[in-house]
Amino acid sequence: MEELVIRDADVVDGSGADSYRADVVVDGGRIVSIVREAAAAGCQRPKARRELDAEGLVLSPGFVDMHAHSDLALLRDPDHSAKAAQGVTLEVLGQDGLSYAPVDDRTLAEVRRAIAGWNGSGDDIDFDWRSVGEYLDRLDRGIAVNAAYLIPQGTVRALVVGWDDRPATPRELDRMRQLVAEGLEQGAVGLSSGLTYTPGMYAKDAELTELCRVVASYGGYYCPHHRSYGAGALEAYAEMVELTREADCPLHLAHATMNFGVNKGRAPELLSLLDEALATGADITLDTYPYTPGSTTLAALLPSWASEGGPAEILRRLDDEEIAARIRHDLEVTGADGCHGVPVEWDTIEISGVGDPRLAGYVGRTVQESARSRGEAPWTTARRLLTEDGLAPTILQHVGHEENVRAIMRHRVHTGGSDGILQGAKPHPRAYGTFPHYLGHYVRELGVLKLEECVAHLTGRPAARLRLPDRGLVREGYRADLVLFDPRTVAAGSTYDAPRTLPTGIPYVLVDGRFVIEDGRRTDVLAGRAVRRSPM
Repeated sequence: MEELVIRDADVVDGSGADSYRADVVVDGGRIVSIVREAAAAGCQRPKARRELDAEGLVLSPGFVDMHAHSDLALLRDPDHSAKAAQGVTLEVLGQDGLSYAPVDDRTLAEVRRAIAGWNGSGDDIDFDWRSVGEYLDRLDRGIAVNAAYLIPQGTVRALVVGWDDRPATPRELDRMRQLVAEGLEQGAVGLSSGLTYTPGMYAKDAELTELCRVVASYGGYYCPHHRSYGAGALEAYAEMVELTREADCPLHLAHATMNFGVNKGRAPELLSLLDEALATGADITLDTYPYTPGSTTLAALLPSWASEGGPAEILRRLDDEEIAARIRHDLEVTGADGCHGVPVEWDTIEISGVGDPRLAGYVGRTVQESARSRGEAPWTTARRLLTEDGLAPTILQHVGHEENVRAIMRHRVHTGGSDGILQGAKPHPRAYGTFPHYLGHYVRELGVLKLEECVAHLTGRPAARLRLPDRGLVREGYRADLVLFDPRTVAAGSTYDAPRTLPTGIPYVLVDGRFVIEDGRRTDVLAGRAVRRSPM
């Protein structure tokens, strides 16, 4: 007898098709049969050792977080309710060109320091891996939800070239190509870049194109955080479209927003650019989070020249009065490339987390507010935070536009990604709320998307981008990564004031046919594993 039958569920299968009522039978981690209500009429209904009454609940595939920063959180926090409670059953890690494989001892130490604001210092982690394959093997020991991995181009460049702003030599480029190929062979699904972060931003298009050719040869995709989301955003999007066209590589645009005042109401221009490329055969997808503020580290705003050489050099420059004055001018007058070419507005920069608890008083306040209370210039406050906290502060950047958010999420190649940073006292609520916020706010309350359409954006479409042949749909033979939610009550509990509040209306989540959320509570099940690239 099979393990589980989910009875009388309203199945929204992830394809975008209309929902239907059915009994869904799960055994051995897979969906073994689906008996529609019409087919069950007048015949014996399926039985199993356990029956779950799903009356009034929607059964859908588990949600795929196409842009996650849980690279260490999955190892540090076996509970991982931040994602499991949302119905997320698969996260894509290695984002924005910086993560923890492939590395050597030197690069690992540098990367840990550079992205401590994203993932913590890692002092509580046993870094017993160096290669991509070894990191995936570490995930295979058991994690809360499944995880796929993108090779981080910035980490690869740090390993081979270092943190200097210079072209790679032919020999260095060959080595980077080799590392990308090795990572793909070991199971990575593609390549990411952070082209407003060092050292990835120092790569010219020709270098990136060569790496993308390798990615394409393995059936992977390129996921850039491109060179600007502010001034020059459309040009930056067009650059990525042309680059991947030249490399014949699929493109997935990370957190594809149009931010800052210069881009208010300009989402249709982006979508027109993408439609023109799609019409000529380009393979493009994108992800967004359903909120207006962005989130990153405070250090990310600095001009690229001030970040050359890595974290230690940044701190040295900040300590030099003359150099610090140049940094301030670039930030406040010129518009630093780290701040997307837009002069920083300190009243939009809210500190969301710090590494040193003695600096906790800055959290939840904008740099402008803290500076005013101290009677000093905002730059003085920001500089102190960066130096005293070792570049660890994270921020919310209140620069988005609701009309852009809604327009982009409607597009036919859109997928969902939280871009959720789990560190800090007051992280962005998207880390705990992205997927129920789509379903509750944008589907039920606003009607921006139909339910079936939205579920397809969060399940079937991302699984297709990842080339996963047995995930992302409710189909017989597919993996039983499933979520049951109440469409009348599902909602994000997280807010800007209480960002770690768990969602409501998601009572059951299964990973590999096992309950990780049951009756709305996290179980002790660790059924997640690394999801490796499917062979071509």
